[in-house]
Amino acid sequence: MHPNGFSKACLAALAIATGLSSVVAAGQLASRPTPEWIERLERPDRIAELKIDEILTKLRLGPGTVVADLGAGAGVLTLPLAKAVSPGGKVYAVEIDQQFLDHIRGKAREQKVTNAVTVLGKYSDPGLPAKDVDVALFHDVLHHIEDRAGYLKSVATYVKPSGRIAVVELDPLTGGHRDDPKLQLSKEQVAIWMANAGFKPVEEFNLFKDKWFVVYARR
Repeated sequence: MHPNGFSKACLAALAIATGLSSVVAAGQLASRPTPEWIERLERPDRIAELKIDEILTKLRLGPGTVVADLGAGAGVLTLPLAKAVSPGGKVYAVEIDQQFLDHIRGKAREQKVTNAVTVLGKYSDPGLPAKDVDVALFHDVLHHIEDRAGYLKSVATYVKPSGRIAVVELDPLTGGHRDDPKLQLSKEQVAIWMANAGFKPVEEFNLFKDKWFVVYARR
């Protein structure tokens, strides 16, 4: 989730990637049909603002890496991630809306990407098929989760001892949700939740004017 701009995709990704309450999730997901969300998430101008290549570079992904794209939405990040970790690696595209996963599968077939694994997650748990994740990525997703602390603890159980959790989040003061306190997350807040999940911040990157980007590793 969204990719990652968040909306229905964001909510789907988000709810899946975390513990969004079913009531809140249902309301957000019903705000517009999935095809409209896909069109919105795949707008060229929006994709350009995501700085996908720069994110991949900062995460130092390579062949054999296993990535969890939590709240994958339309798969805007999923396929670039999958190509970056090939050969030998794979990407779990996690969503709570099957239509998004079907869309990602279709795009993967078109681009001949065979290492993107779609996962229909749960509201409180991503439901990954294995505990083999090297990098778990939340891109504009975490703020849509209701039980953020609980979801992060759940995600942590799927991450390898040497693995990392990366968060790209809207800045509380300059981001798109600066007028909605409920959707604002500071680095300080997330650091506390991460600490409770057994992680600490180890890297921070200044790629955006309206977002923060922090990578966490086990303490």
